[in-house]
Amino acid sequence: MPRITFYTLGCKVNQQETDSIRKLFENEGYETVPFTSISDIYIINTCTVTQMSDKKSRQIIARAHSLNPNALLVVLGCYAQRAPEEIQNLPGVHLVIGTQYKNRLPQLVKDLAEQKVMVNSINKAQAFEELPVVRGDRTRVQLKVQDGCDSFCSYCIIPYVRGPVRSKPLHQVKEELDRLGEAGVQEVVLTGIHLMSYGKDLKGKPKLADVICYASMVKGIGRIRLGSLDPAFIDDRFVSLLENTSKGRLCEHFHLSLQSGSEDVLKRMNRKYTPNEYAAAAKRLRLAFPGCGLTTDIITGFPGETNEDYLETLSFVEQMAFSRIHVFPYSLRTGTKAANMAEQIEKSVKTERTRKLLELGRKLEEDYLNQQIGTTHFVLPEVERSGFCEGYTGSYFRVGFKDKLKKELVKVKIVSVKELQTYGECV
Repeated sequence: MPRITFYTLGCKVNQQETDSIRKLFENEGYETVPFTSISDIYIINTCTVTQMSDKKSRQIIARAHSLNPNALLVVLGCYAQRAPEEIQNLPGVHLVIGTQYKNRLPQLVKDLAEQKVMVNSINKAQAFEELPVVRGDRTRVQLKVQDGCDSFCSYCIIPYVRGPVRSKPLHQVKEELDRLGEAGVQEVVLTGIHLMSYGKDLKGKPKLADVICYASMVKGIGRIRLGSLDPAFIDDRFVSLLENTSKGRLCEHFHLSLQSGSEDVLKRMNRKYTPNEYAAAAKRLRLAFPGCGLTTDIITGFPGETNEDYLETLSFVEQMAFSRIHVFPYSLRTGTKAANMAEQIEKSVKTERTRKLLELGRKLEEDYLNQQIGTTHFVLPEVERSGFCEGYTGSYFRVGFKDKLKKELVKVKIVSVKELQTYGECV
């Protein structure tokens, strides 16, 4: 039985796709082994959102080759789509496929006779590529319903490596949700590259709200969690639909990507909202879902970002009182509009601005967690150590509590917080 190893870099969509590819190979009789093991085949799913992502991808490819120089080494994903020749020239790489043909990978590996690169223009992609949804005995399942992006933010390479918007047909989404309900999956995470664009390419123009509404009615599914949302789409109608159709089964956690609290910087980023519009979107969600977790992404040191711009971002982040933030220094991506902008910011400045925002983010997260003391939440247990379980609440903070591991939602009262870890008691 051939041994195969998988390694994933990047976003939840990449993680879901790797799980699906693993399932395809296991259906063909392959045995999955850990990355540290000697394997016959290594599958590396790459990310290219920053220069650091590229570097990490190259490091993992090199490590796989060093583990077994005779192994078949396959590289796919966004970095492979953007720079196939660069990856082809790395030692040990046999097959490069980019962000297409993932559902054909077992057959491509079987038929491989010599080094091969299969990376076509993603701009011509029209249909959503079907991959199996992995259920197994997992309590949380990621359901990818959308791929591609046509927002073309000036700093972002993703539209060029993921292609145009493609959506999983609504009837197929419903069929998959029914299967997940029959399997008793406790949490379904709806994911996509630009999730709010779901359905714009489909006949009848279904919306993400239609998916959420149907998922909320499926017996057997414990709760529904949403991937990253575009704040420009969070209007009164969408929030009302969430509030009225989710039937209490929607996780009260919303990840709204901010990127900057400066209106001038947002314009140069080609983001489709202002800070005031972002704040209004957040207010809508908080009024409909009191106490919800609100998380975000921020880029520091975007070309031309002045100290005043940065201070506006710092002030806005504090004003928004996020439950958690992710902060990234701007990373130049060749081929994007921002790469040719003047006034590129020095690395030392980006590093210092990132440090201060992370420091503020830690304080905001601590404040949010302390506000949870005395409240009750449904927690989905994931791990157990010596009778002590840990899992996430619907509002996306991690809780530890004494209990036996159960594959079901457990009601827990929050009693304390220590070092950004909350602890609770079963109710």
